Amino acid sequence: MKKGKLVVFTGCSGVGKGTIMKELLKRNPRIKLSVSCTTRPPRPEDVDGVTYYFISKEDFKNKIEHDGFLEYASFCDNYYGTPKAPVDKMLKRGYDVFLEIEVDGGMQVMYKRPDCISIFVTPPSMEELERRLRGRGTEDEETIKKRMDRAVEEMRFEKFYKYSVLNDEVDKAASEILLILENEKKNF
Repeated sequence: MKKGKLVVFTGCSGVGKGTIMKELLKRNPRIKLSVSCTTRPPRPEDVDGVTYYFISKEDFKNKIEHDGFLEYASFCDNYYGTPKAPVDKMLKRGYDVFLEIEVDGGMQVMYKRPDCISIFVTPPSMEELERRLRGRGTEDEETIKKRMDRAVEEMRFEKFYKYSVLNDEVDKAASEILLILENEKKNF
């Protein structure tokens, strides 16, 4: 069995990574989404072990000390990280593993695993990004401002990613990503 491809899948908070990811998982059974660890509190729609593994800051720091993450980052006073072992296990089984992560973590993975496929998802506009963040209805004004300020910074990293995909329509963005994956596997 051929080893799967590791895909760094990132973009600004609120750009629609999760929505695109759901579509990708629906369309291709050989795609798996890595489940990250976080110290942020769960949102109403979150399921522990499915959307994230929710752990304490103490447990998170312990995993950092024991090199248990492929990447990790701190954002809005919380930690987020990708545990190494489950990702490597899925890749060995031939699955293409997507890491739906923040820009900082994406840069770490691209450094550690230069053979990964890197995809940066962009919003149609910053106004649309803010509208999407507000539409969630899960964050206060201060957090939305932090996320928008961070989005401006994150957009500067787009140039370091091999691929950039505009998320103006979910179906179109998902189709483009599947084509990228198919082409990368042909050249592998």
